Formats: sequence, C-alpha cells, structure tokens
Amino acid sequence: MSEFHIFGGAPLDGVARVGGAKNAALPIMAAALLAEGPVRLRGVPRVSDVATMAQLLRRLGMRVARHGDDLLLQTVDPRPVAAPEALVRRMRASFCVLGPLLARSGRAVVPLPGGCRIGDRPVDLHLAGLRALGAEFRVEAGRVVATARRLRGAVVHLCGLLGPTVTGTANVLSAAAMAEGRTEIIGAAREPEIVDLGRFLIALGARIGGLGTSRIEVEGVTRLTSADHRILPDRIEAATLLLAAAITGGCVTLHGAAPENLAAVLESLRAAGCRIECMASAITLTAPGRPLPMEVVAASYPGLPTDVQAPLTALLSLAAGRSWVSDGVFPARFAHLAELRRLGASIRLAGPVAEIEGVAALAGATVSTGDLRAGAALVLAGLAARGETIIRGAAHLDRGYEALDHKLRLLGAQIERHPGETSRAAGYLPPATCHRSLAR
Repeated sequence: MSEFHIFGGAPLDGVARVGGAKNAALPIMAAALLAEGPVRLRGVPRVSDVATMAQLLRRLGMRVARHGDDLLLQTVDPRPVAAPEALVRRMRASFCVLGPLLARSGRAVVPLPGGCRIGDRPVDLHLAGLRALGAEFRVEAGRVVATARRLRGAVVHLCGLLGPTVTGTANVLSAAAMAEGRTEIIGAAREPEIVDLGRFLIALGARIGGLGTSRIEVEGVTRLTSADHRILPDRIEAATLLLAAAITGGCVTLHGAAPENLAAVLESLRAAGCRIECMASAITLTAPGRPLPMEVVAASYPGLPTDVQAPLTALLSLAAGRSWVSDGVFPARFAHLAELRRLGASIRLAGPVAEIEGVAALAGATVSTGDLRAGAALVLAGLAARGETIIRGAAHLDRGYEALDHKLRLLGAQIERHPGETSRAAGYLPPATCHRSLAR
C-alpha cells in the first residue's frame, strides 16, 4: 500500500491554485447521461473518484475522454442501464447515476453504494424522492432495481433527521429535470456543488429555480441537449490547504478559490487566530504562533462542512487550550482520532463529542488511514509534527485531492510518496499548479 513520508516542522509558505471540485464534478458527470449531445466539462480534477465515475459511465454507454483539465462526454449507446457493482461500491457518488438513468431510460439497476467508512449513510431519501416522481423499486441481492414508465412532477421532501441529503438532492434534481410537469424539492441541499449541478442542467436546457435555497422548483422538459460547463473551485481542497498553513504556522495564498463558498471555514480559522485576507478569487492566510481553542459543530451548508471536520480537529490538537468538536452530519465520523493520538494528540471521545486538550507539539509516528478526509487530517498533523510521520493508505487521498503531495512540496513541505499502490493508474498526474513564493 502506498505511503506518505513526512518530515514535519517547516512552516508552509507560497502560492497554490485550487482545482475543480470533485464533489461537483461527480454528480455533474452522472447528469451528463441526460444529454442528447456532447458535453464538455472544464476544470475537472485528476482524482481517482473521477476516474472511477468515468469507467462507470463508459459501462453505461458513454464515451468519456480527457483533454488536459477538460472531460468530453457523449452517450453513444443508450441501452445499458445496469451499473457494475465493482465500480459503484468504490464510492457513494456512483449512486448519482440512478436518477439520470431513470429519466433517460425508464429503468436502472444500481448496487447499493460504497465509499469511505464514515458512518451510516442510507439511501432511503433518494428512493423516497424518486418514488414521489413515479418510480418503483425493489432490492435484489444488494442492487436497487428501479423502473418508471414516465416520471411526473411532484412535491418531494428530502430533509432527514441529520439534515438534507446532498447526493439525494442531486439524484432527484437530475430526474425532475425531465419529469412531466412541475417538481418542488423541499428540504433540498443548499451546497454549492448542488448549485453547480443545477447550473449545468440549465445549460443543457433544464428549467430550474431556487438553487442555493432549501426549496428548488423544476419545470420538466422533454429533452436536454449539450453544454460547455466549468466546474466550480473545490472548497474542501481550499480549506485543507489553508489548514495546512495554519497548523504549520505558515503563510499561504490560494488562487482560483471561491471565498463566498467558504464563509464558515474562514470564520473558524479567524476564531483560531489566523489572519485572513480575501479577494474576488484569492485567499491569503497568515497563521498565529499557536491556534486558539474553540467549539466546532460540522453542519449542512452554510455550516462548517463535515469534510473539514477531521482536518480542523488536527489543527485544534495543537491549540492553546481545550476544544470541542462534533459532527451534525455524520456523528460517528471520528476514525481519525485514534491515529491522531498516535502522533501525541490528547483527544477523548465523549459520546458524539471529541474533547481536545491542545498539546504544545506532536511527534512523528506511523499511522494509517481508511478514508479520504481522515487521511487529510493525518497529513496536516504530520506536517506539524517533529520528526518523521509515515501515513499508510495514502491512495485514499488521491480519491479527492489532485496531487496533494506535489502541491504541499511546492509550498515547502517535506513530503514524499513511497511506492506501492500507484495513483497514476487511477488517473493521477501531478500538475504544475503552484509555485514557491520568492518574496513575501
């Protein structure tokens, strides 16, 4: 298994460019199944989850080709409706093909999804929403078999006990775009990635209002054509790089970011004592000597993203005082705590709350990660720790970060990827996306 070897203790310094958001690219790629003509997606990150979705779409009758940072997609055979289990079980976002397949073909066979082990993530709201549009379901041997003679507009409720479902909103929104009549999605996810999906569907010819609110209105159309669409910047990558600067006591400027989508993250970083300067598409963070403690609750947008909870926990492990972290989206998402303790963090899990007593320093050790964002937390901790940190399972980070080790190296980090599983086979290529600042 591939590993990251990190020699920590050096402040990060320089300029980096934020790539396209994989959490936007994946449902948009799935929605391309609806297009009659060619689709060009610009700024698509080279991450293994995108490569997995591309393989899945090819099995569903699409031609998918990459040209630089662009993906070209077009349906060449609309007959396949069964998604291969081996691909769907790699990541949860694969389930986003269910709605588009139903709308396009009236039938879909999609295995129950896999992905990172971060707690219970049922798909009942997906199915309830699509059922409201007229779909019928049965589950056979771990596969959802769905049929719909004709999807019809309806009032759909998508807010569960832990808030709105993001991928469920993507599935219902895509299906409703071609349903007969008017659909109201109540309790819709407000995340920027859902707004980006809506904009893509509008570019195809869909009629959608209320994007960015909890109530989305869709007037179904009979056909969707083609589109040329740029994926929005990755707010989770931006947050991770800002936290990397904060935990190392550095100063980093991010270009190509979208500060308007990072309000909760920037508020938390300011509360930790960081100085933040924002421009239209750039953010500069200057870290304090030691972060301040705080109380943090991850929540649905516009709250602090659950995907930032683990990296922020790493930062707070070095805070000058006691912090509390809980996750209102995935309350059990704390697999990173045990590994952070190996590096010297003082963290106690009290029910659904992580109590963190900040320590003066972390020490390098060998740790392992089983999911994407926990891996990011360990990378950040390793960057700050004294001595060498070895992170096993580094390929997990390639699912959502494009060349993270390469970007961090160009910011001054001593981080190397050691052989084993190679991300190159899954579509990873280290681009020249950032450079060291020569003067400050």
